[in-house]
Amino acid sequence: MEGGATTVLVVDDSRTKRYLLVSWLSRAGFTTVEAENGAEALALVKADHVDLVVLDVRLPDMSGFEVCERIKVEHPAVPVIHVSAHAVDVGDRAQGLARGADAYLAEPIEPEELVATAQAVLRYYQARRRAELLAERLTVLADATVQMHAASNFVRLLEAAAAGAARIFRSPAAVVAETFEGDCLAGVATGPDAPPAVVPWAVDDTGVPIGSTVRVDEPGNWGLVGWPAGDTVTVAAARLREDRAALYVVVPTATQTVRTPVLVQLAQAIASAVEAQRSFDEEHRIAITLQRSLLPRWLPRVTGLDLAVRYEPASARTEVGGDFYELVMLDGHLLVAVGDVAGHSLHAATVMAELRHAVRAYAVEGHQPGAILDRVNELMRTLLPNEQATVCLLLLHPGSGLVRLASAGHLPALVSRDGRVEFVQHSAPLLGVRAPRPPDLEFVLPAGATLVLYTDGLIERRDTTIDDGLAALSRVAARVDDDLDLFCQRLLVELAPPEIHDDVAVVAVRRR
Repeated sequence: MEGGATTVLVVDDSRTKRYLLVSWLSRAGFTTVEAENGAEALALVKADHVDLVVLDVRLPDMSGFEVCERIKVEHPAVPVIHVSAHAVDVGDRAQGLARGADAYLAEPIEPEELVATAQAVLRYYQARRRAELLAERLTVLADATVQMHAASNFVRLLEAAAAGAARIFRSPAAVVAETFEGDCLAGVATGPDAPPAVVPWAVDDTGVPIGSTVRVDEPGNWGLVGWPAGDTVTVAAARLREDRAALYVVVPTATQTVRTPVLVQLAQAIASAVEAQRSFDEEHRIAITLQRSLLPRWLPRVTGLDLAVRYEPASARTEVGGDFYELVMLDGHLLVAVGDVAGHSLHAATVMAELRHAVRAYAVEGHQPGAILDRVNELMRTLLPNEQATVCLLLLHPGSGLVRLASAGHLPALVSRDGRVEFVQHSAPLLGVRAPRPPDLEFVLPAGATLVLYTDGLIERRDTTIDDGLAALSRVAARVDDDLDLFCQRLLVELAPPEIHDDVAVVAVRRR
């Protein structure tokens, strides 16, 4: 306990007695404030920072017992010492202690006795406050750690880390870390309730050892937020491996306790979350590279047709998915296919690759779309008996615009022309089940019209129906951009959510 930093409220209606008590406490190094009745004492406790109350039992407006009870209700961590020259028997002392007092001194009181009692009571309460503060900070740290590990990307992780640090220490906070591409960013929060932000920031981590270190630094070296005036900043650095950049957590020094245990744990938790995010992103990049390698690498050039595709993998998943598309010229006809294998896994991607190559192989043999799907279905039921998939497949003659289409449980294709949109309905069972299939559908794609095939990730939402998604697609696709690539991109921007939870494949064919 440091007496000079402790404020004691002395409450007594006797000016002489107050003078004595204040003199004794002041000589012992305490800061004192005075009140002569209960109402004034309650107002001071509420308005000012008071560490200890020395309270007379008999006051002119209310009893000291009642004042003590009301203090304890609103400020349970403020200790109270009763003093009295009249209420000195066992019953009085028992009542005072039972109604919330932490000590009871009967007059005459010696100066040494008052000071020693005040120091003893404060030691207990200061230890209690430290324990409560530590428990509170550890609780917030646990919540922040969960939010950091749930972050979908590096920027969101930095935002969660900065917001968590500000809530833990109830102060401005900054978290500085290096992205996996080598860019240095800082997550900053100006206070516990302020929204976090991420800004570029450069820092030299030369000489930071593996593990955790803590140092006190000048606020000007970390000019990320407005730090409290007259205070320094405490910087915790964490580095998990020699080949990893260090990360830093910066908070005002006044918020820290001995050995800064929570700050160190926070830095370690952030480092662990960053490492997990790095592993996730590396796996995601590998998965996406694998999945894209199973799809067409270029589009054919077809006289009289404009072609465009967009493929977006699920952003919130590490696994590869089963969406695929195909565009290839065969014997003067353009083969167009879009499909979706059930599931998100490496297995789904391998099934997708088998189906795509089977479609291509049967098409090369010269079969029509319905016959191709019949053969693919038999292949699936024989070699992949537990798999299911949807496919929309068509052959388009560029010169005449004649289209022959077959579907296997897939969403309807869309034709957009001059602001009018029409869905091409062709209901048929999906692949992987034995059921009769309808004959192929034939129609002509008019000059100037655009045909769009897509997978369900473009329009399906957890909070809406398929019909709502199709209606939204119809509205957006009514206008086709001159640049077909921009049109496909606009479909994704306006229809797909910011974080795609399912793969999206879009194929657009416009007949000039």
